[in-house]
Amino acid sequence: MTPSPCRRATVLATFCAALLAGCASLPAMDARAPFDSARLRDVDHAIAADIAARKLPGAVYRLERSGVVYEQAFGQFTYEPGSAKVTPDTVFDAASLTKVLATAPSVLLLAEDGKLLLDAPLVRYFPECANGGKEAITVRQLLTHTSGLPAGLPARPGWQGGAAALTLACSQTLTHTPGSFFRYSDINYILLGLLVERASGMPLERFAQERLFRLLGMRDTGYLPLARRPAGAIAPTQRAPGVEGDAALHGDLAPGQLLQGVVHDPTVRRMGGVAGSAGVFTTARDVARFARMLVGEGTLEGTRVLSKDSVRLLTSVQTPPGLAMRGMGMDIDSPYAQRPRGSVFPVGSYGHTGFTGCILWVDPQSRTFYVFLSNRVYPDDKSNVLALYTRLGTLSAQAAQVPSATTAPAAATALATPP
Repeated sequence: MTPSPCRRATVLATFCAALLAGCASLPAMDARAPFDSARLRDVDHAIAADIAARKLPGAVYRLERSGVVYEQAFGQFTYEPGSAKVTPDTVFDAASLTKVLATAPSVLLLAEDGKLLLDAPLVRYFPECANGGKEAITVRQLLTHTSGLPAGLPARPGWQGGAAALTLACSQTLTHTPGSFFRYSDINYILLGLLVERASGMPLERFAQERLFRLLGMRDTGYLPLARRPAGAIAPTQRAPGVEGDAALHGDLAPGQLLQGVVHDPTVRRMGGVAGSAGVFTTARDVARFARMLVGEGTLEGTRVLSKDSVRLLTSVQTPPGLAMRGMGMDIDSPYAQRPRGSVFPVGSYGHTGFTGCILWVDPQSRTFYVFLSNRVYPDDKSNVLALYTRLGTLSAQAAQVPSATTAPAAATALATPP
């Protein structure tokens, strides 16, 4: 179904020095907009306060409900004087948002095409993983982080490339019986990215570009962004540490080298910048187009991208009772969901975060979502913005006047580094 033209109030403002001091003047909203301007002002101040505290140098925030938009850019690319200002056009490393923007929907598309089965064992597609009980892992369990595999691939001894990543993933020892335990794991999505390539016969970056990003009009989204745009359009992330032994952890980076258009995740760098777990770069505007497609049950502006059933599988609970509530991609009610969901959005809303400082959270019932992209990992990967996540989740729902809901307790304990 094609979404009808909705009244739209778009607020695009340049971040100014006064905002860093917590003295923002909120641009006037259209009187028809279903937003609470005081709560939007609180959003601006919360982000500005973390920038002033040097918890992140810059960010873009975007809130949408039923076609009405509020968007604001904050801060600069770095803390150095004269650094470029962040704008709504700034491209960010989306980190683990890759899992739900590219990998999970690509797997679901291949299932729609009949090229793989979601409940088939992984070893049907990767016979090399048939060892140590991994014969029981299904594609569904990879998508929902219930495979029993560890959280990540080891860095040492040094390795390079997708084939090496597959061999290493297949050699990992299960910690739990598949289907019995939730652990957020990059290995799950590394395997899924490789599965997309094997089932489709094309590289993951090409499949995602042709079957997702191009159809959705996500013009600034994709892997390997330096092939399409200058580094100066992309927010930098980390400076490579200059410590002996870092070659295994950080690939071929020189000490002090700035990652700008080069993926932050060191495992993905060893895989050439493309993986199912991370590697996509994007803008808040493009992520919003993806979210609008989900709210539209798989269609955007008259184009069907995912089937209604694929959207359901991606965004509704697909884990066994008693485990963290996850879709085949999206987080619904795991320990990680409580931060970006905040205290107002209901359980049943869904989304994901990214390690570099990124959030997508969607409430399909009220047709509301918010996007937050930042480079909080600049310059040394040490800042913590988790309290800001919770504040943004709560304020976004309040600003969009989403009815308050009682949230359920977390369904499981996860043993992994937060995504």
